[in-house]
Amino acid sequence: VIIICVPYEGHVEILKQLEIHLKNKIVIDVVAPLVFGKKAISSTTVEEGSAAEQAQLLLPESQVVGAFHNISAQELLKPNNSVCCDVIVCSDFDYSKKYVMRLAEKIDGVRGIDGGILANTKYVEQLTALLLNINKAYKAHASIRITGV
Repeated sequence: VIIICVPYEGHVEILKQLEIHLKNKIVIDVVAPLVFGKKAISSTTVEEGSAAEQAQLLLPESQVVGAFHNISAQELLKPNNSVCCDVIVCSDFDYSKKYVMRLAEKIDGVRGIDGGILANTKYVEQLTALLLNINKAYKAHASIRITGV
């Protein structure tokens, strides 16, 4: 399992450089294509639909999973901290998706949520911009929790 967590500006280049090393691997793409403006953070359009879909096109011999976009990095840095949130996991590969959901649940307080196909990652990536704006407004480390499932 490989995790890709880079600024969107370097996404394509790093994937091209690593392609040979990522063959036959589960690639968790955490990248959210964001624009940091003076007043707000917004998502940017990705021609392929999402950064994760872009990764799958660039890594045809890998199984790309979009996940961990909306979990607070600041909360993850606290050792032995319970992180009360859900991780939405999207992929076109059921085994890989379920594997990453189980991986997410190794973090105390985290629940893996099946977000469906890889194309749904677009919405999760966009939600990241909203959460960052909420964090800025409230000086917080907000995450999400899906109810009713």
